[in-house]
Amino acid sequence: MIGNLSTIPPTPPPVRIPVDLDLRVWGMGSDGRPFSQHARARNISSGGALLSNIERDLKIGDTIAVQTGDKKARCKVVWSNDTRSTQKIKVGVQLLSQQECPWGSLLPKSEASAPVVAKGQRRWERHKIILGITLHPERSSVPLRVSATDLSASGCYVESLAPLPVGTSLTAEWFFGAQKITARTFVRSCDPQVGMGIEFMGLTSEQQHQFQKYLRAMNPFACSIDRTAKDALSRASRN
Repeated sequence: MIGNLSTIPPTPPPVRIPVDLDLRVWGMGSDGRPFSQHARARNISSGGALLSNIERDLKIGDTIAVQTGDKKARCKVVWSNDTRSTQKIKVGVQLLSQQECPWGSLLPKSEASAPVVAKGQRRWERHKIILGITLHPERSSVPLRVSATDLSASGCYVESLAPLPVGTSLTAEWFFGAQKITARTFVRSCDPQVGMGIEFMGLTSEQQHQFQKYLRAMNPFACSIDRTAKDALSRASRN
């Protein structure tokens, strides 16, 4: 029997580490124009960062992308302040759910290993690998050849400077191993100048399990939301 979850101590907030870290930041400014620039991270945690030297006004709630070295992630803007100083605009950002922390190597080990999890539970594990996919928009004869990331049997994320609107219907084709999959897909989320989330529709149960098995073989250390939740409940029942 699961114990009383109210006895579980609250999770402490992520530890913030002061740094002076060079980042590339890009996305859409509050004026509706794309931007791409270098900025500085002044403090970091497993869940977000304080950025400075931002040159464009950003809207609260918008999504931007950040990169340090070869590590990239998508973040939500949670606050913004024009310092009117050499540090220009300061911005607080929060990593989106299921994003790998790009500065994890600079954090204490216990912090760096803590995944950024979604409020809900996903059925399939997301895998941070890159796979080439060809998209065929219904109203265009020109195929889009893209690189998909954050892959699972239910969908993926495609980085793009010109993402398609939410609700756009597409046909997707991709190979894994020697097997080819053709599936109907829909754009479920759109982050201007950053990318779009795509949901796979119509895959058979066998195709889903085979594709997920392939992804797990390529990236065996993906974070499973379901497993994380089950482990938490298991620990609670033992306390």
